Amino acid sequence: MVALIQRVSEASVTVDDAVTGEIGLGLLVLLGVHRDDTEAEMVWVAKKVAGLRIFPDEEGKMNRSLLDTGGEALVISQFTLYGDTRKGNRPSFIASAPPEQAEALYEAFVTELGRLLGKPVPTGVFGAHMDVRLTNDGPVTLWIEKRAD
Repeated sequence: MVALIQRVSEASVTVDDAVTGEIGLGLLVLLGVHRDDTEAEMVWVAKKVAGLRIFPDEEGKMNRSLLDTGGEALVISQFTLYGDTRKGNRPSFIASAPPEQAEALYEAFVTELGRLLGKPVPTGVFGAHMDVRLTNDGPVTLWIEKRAD
C-alpha cells in the first residue's frame, strides 16, 4: 500500500460538481492499493499517517503529527500510484489491486484512520473522476509505502 502525503493548509475534492470532502490544515492522502496488500499493510500505513511528525512545533521544527495538532485528513483513492512506466509510454496497472479488493482496503483505511484520529475522515468517491484542489503547505510531500512481507 502506498500513501502519497501532502501537508496542506486546505484541500477539497469534487465529484460531478458536488464537494464530497474538504479539510483545513492537515494532510491530503492519495492512497494506492497493491494487489498483494492485506489488512496488515493497511493498519501500518494508517498508523504511520496519523503519527507522521511533519507539522511545526513552537520552534518551527517538524515535530508534531495530526494526533498532536488535531489536524484533519482527506483521503482520495488513486490506483495510478502503482502505474509502471518502465516499458513504453503507456503505464501498466497490473500491480494495482482489482477494484473490489482495492475498495475494501480503501474503506478500511478510512475507517482505521478515523478511529486513530478520533474524527470522521472525508473522502472522494472510489472509482469516480475527481477534481482535487489543494494548497500545499511548505511544500511538504512524502511517499509512504508498506509492501506485504
